[in-house]
Amino acid sequence: MNQGFFHSIAHGGLCGNLFKKGGEMSEIAVSLVIENLVPLLFQEVRLLKGVHDKVASIKGELEIIQSFLKDADVRVEQENMSNVEKTWVKQIREEAYHIEDIIDEYILHIEKGPLGPRQHFHFLRKFFQFIKKLKAKHVIASKIQDININLKEKRELAVNYRFNTIEQGGLSNNTRNVTWYDPRVASLFIEEDEVVGIESHRDKLINWLVEGPSNRTMISVVGIGGVGKTTLVKKVYDNKKVVAHFDCHAWITVSQSYKKEDLFRDMIKQFYEARKEFAPKEIDKMEEINLITVLRQYLHQQRYVIVADDLWDTDFMECLKFALPNNDKGSGIVITTRNEDVAPSHNESSSYYVHKQLPLPTNKALELFYKKVFQHEEYNCPHELVELSCKIVERCEGLPLAIVVIGGLLSRKDKVVYEWGKLHNSLSLELDTNSRLRSIPKILSLSYHDLPYYLKACFLYLGMFPEDYSINCARVIRLWIAEGFVKEKQGLTLEELAQDYLNQLIRRSLVQVARIDFAGRTRSCRVHDMLREVILSRSEELNFCLVSIQNYSSFDKIARRLSITNNVNTPLQSISNSQTRSILIFGLDEVPNSFFTTCFTNFKLMRTMDFEGAPIDYIPKEVGNLLHLRYLSLRDTKVKMLPKSMGKLHYLETLDLKCSLVSELPPEITRLHKLRYLAAYIVDNNVVYHINFRQAVKIPSGIGCLKSLQKLCKIEANNNALITELGSLGQLRKLEITRLKRENGIALCAVLETMSQLQSLKIRATNEEEVLELQSMSSPPPLLQTLFISGRLEKFPEWILKLNSIVKIALNWSKLMEDPLKVLQALPNLRHLHLHDGYEGEQLHIEGGGFQKLKTLGLYKLGGLNRLIIDEGALPLLEHLSIGECSQLKEVPSGIHHLKSLNNLQLSEMSTELVLSLQPNEGLDFGKVKHIPFVNFWYRTRGEYYKIYKLGDSELLKRLQM
Repeated sequence: MNQGFFHSIAHGGLCGNLFKKGGEMSEIAVSLVIENLVPLLFQEVRLLKGVHDKVASIKGELEIIQSFLKDADVRVEQENMSNVEKTWVKQIREEAYHIEDIIDEYILHIEKGPLGPRQHFHFLRKFFQFIKKLKAKHVIASKIQDININLKEKRELAVNYRFNTIEQGGLSNNTRNVTWYDPRVASLFIEEDEVVGIESHRDKLINWLVEGPSNRTMISVVGIGGVGKTTLVKKVYDNKKVVAHFDCHAWITVSQSYKKEDLFRDMIKQFYEARKEFAPKEIDKMEEINLITVLRQYLHQQRYVIVADDLWDTDFMECLKFALPNNDKGSGIVITTRNEDVAPSHNESSSYYVHKQLPLPTNKALELFYKKVFQHEEYNCPHELVELSCKIVERCEGLPLAIVVIGGLLSRKDKVVYEWGKLHNSLSLELDTNSRLRSIPKILSLSYHDLPYYLKACFLYLGMFPEDYSINCARVIRLWIAEGFVKEKQGLTLEELAQDYLNQLIRRSLVQVARIDFAGRTRSCRVHDMLREVILSRSEELNFCLVSIQNYSSFDKIARRLSITNNVNTPLQSISNSQTRSILIFGLDEVPNSFFTTCFTNFKLMRTMDFEGAPIDYIPKEVGNLLHLRYLSLRDTKVKMLPKSMGKLHYLETLDLKCSLVSELPPEITRLHKLRYLAAYIVDNNVVYHINFRQAVKIPSGIGCLKSLQKLCKIEANNNALITELGSLGQLRKLEITRLKRENGIALCAVLETMSQLQSLKIRATNEEEVLELQSMSSPPPLLQTLFISGRLEKFPEWILKLNSIVKIALNWSKLMEDPLKVLQALPNLRHLHLHDGYEGEQLHIEGGGFQKLKTLGLYKLGGLNRLIIDEGALPLLEHLSIGECSQLKEVPSGIHHLKSLNNLQLSEMSTELVLSLQPNEGLDFGKVKHIPFVNFWYRTRGEYYKIYKLGDSELLKRLQM
């Protein structure tokens, strides 16, 4: 058997992606076997007698089983599956995992190194290697035969049970049709005084409809399931002003399964009925095209409004656009959807509007809860239940659906602390088992079921992160890639594809944006707590992952992934399941040595290990045994050294050492040819910011071998030879290099000109007085968006003006004598600019028309600056202005009143005269900043820790007067 075959399948080809790309679903797992494993095995095992036919037989069995699974998945969603079928689906999933284990174990066996290092044993090593491989071939052949037998048995079970019980006679005795109350129906009939927090949104939508242009208005209301989209639109639809404005109206509920003909008939009947007319009887027999013709003819001279509630795909949206005439009568179409991609964009037409319905703020959520629970107490909550009410509402995270349903349940219970506390403490279980609460996960699960298979695994994986956790997007993207969820696509990197996956989940209202960076990219995200409950329930059922294992007195569950959160009482050393492929640790005060040893000895098939923030200070040499490891994060740990055995991790893609204590990488690191992400630096926030505030890592020669690298930071520039090696890294997107000397400049510029993919570049000199020689570059990286230069510049580098894609620039310790703003203000896409000791002049002047897209401007340690002038027309989009440690600046920047978009002014360690002049009743200059919502004053307490005061703070005045 060709060992190269197993090299290829172990990374990207097969094993790394088998059952991981949506592997939580049995059907997709089988699809991947058919598409990837079987053809390759069919080719590679033909030398093994008897295996060829068995592999072909497996392929046939899997194709038959796949057809069963597609229907089975649908019935799982409909809760219309017998217990026998549920057991069968579970067994198929376990068989898929079993196949994956066989291949992983074989690779591990075949990849183990020679028996000894001494050259005169070379022949003997080769002989034993041959025997070992031959044995492994026969072992896998035997296991393939077992798989073949098992699959035949599973197929026979499917035929016996599924066809007899479903297709021939309905449901078995173990199956029941589950009926449930959909609380969304009640939202169509909710009374006005029961509605909370939608008044301003309702008025905005009414204005769009009634006061809009003569051409047709389209309004999309987008948001997570249960957020109140239908309630809001119904209040708009029923409003007297709207009813009077339109000649006829209709309301249709589309849902995930719909028939266009039925919806069109319903629309026609409602339009006729609204005008007290009778619809043509023949429409009951019409096909789609004829129904559209009737609609267009009838509405041609009418000002109509229609609501299409609960829209899931673009097909019906596009159909509505041409089925309903744009008759220049001021008609309106309103849709509700969970998916932004379904909503027509404002970019398509000025009469298209999108309203994003967000969860209720805390005060409104509590008001809605009290209205639902304490109807007979005039909405007054007893004092002893206030704290529990707040905790329950907090769990709902502003989701009206959850607030109303849980509130309805509590309204029927005794108003006593014990009963409420019991519900609060067992809410996760109640959502699964309580018939009154099951509508919440049922409705939210519709979004999960609507996902394509390649997104389901990605979404379920978000459940690995703790409740209310702000998830770093770059982190989860790298984890998805390591897990094999991201399938290669020509022309795009895996990171770009994974970012698109995340964006799709955001647009589907399944993931919330927590923070956006300077380039408009989502940097952190989170999952609504109610959706997370859906994820955890689904994940445990599918053995996809197991979270918060401290809830178990002993650990005997099977899970492909473990998320260990909070302080656990369960003995972690009991975790020894060989099927585990991933471990993430959060918030532990202590990691027992026995558990740590287990991770690196028992979990030999591990793919990802994320120890970010864990209380560990070393990595054992046994890490080198984890040959399947793709992802290792030691970020924010006390680990100081990496073992040499790291060089065995040939499939490692991510090595995250940020904020650890690792200062030097072993030479063996250059063997990791699959490495895509390598980041390391040491930070000490107890010291004042300086040029080497973040200590870089020393890297060995040979870095040029790591040709898959896309991110490399923070490395020391040991010599020109190392810098020249960087030219071999053609895939590099982000580079941060430090301790540069003047003589390194020409070599660095030559290398940078070859980096066509580079998007982020950070350069630091060896000290604050070292001159950086960066003038020799004529063709800078064309895709560069971020540029940090830290070090003295004798002259402003002219190539910076060629960076048309640049979004963020920082010039630190540059000590330029000429005003850099005069040239930088012409850059067309610059949004963020920071100068830290970057200019030694007395005056900065931002001319009218300058910095048309700049949103953030930071000026720090400009020791000579005594005047800042801002002309009218400059900085029209500036939102944040930060000025710090400019001791000679004693007056408010001239023209600051021109900055109409400015919402945050931050002044750090500024002169007493300037700060006092801004305080209320202390000077005339206060009027110049009264239009700025947030004005803060920062004073250093220790290192880079600050105390912040607001405008007019009495404590600040006392400090200034001391």
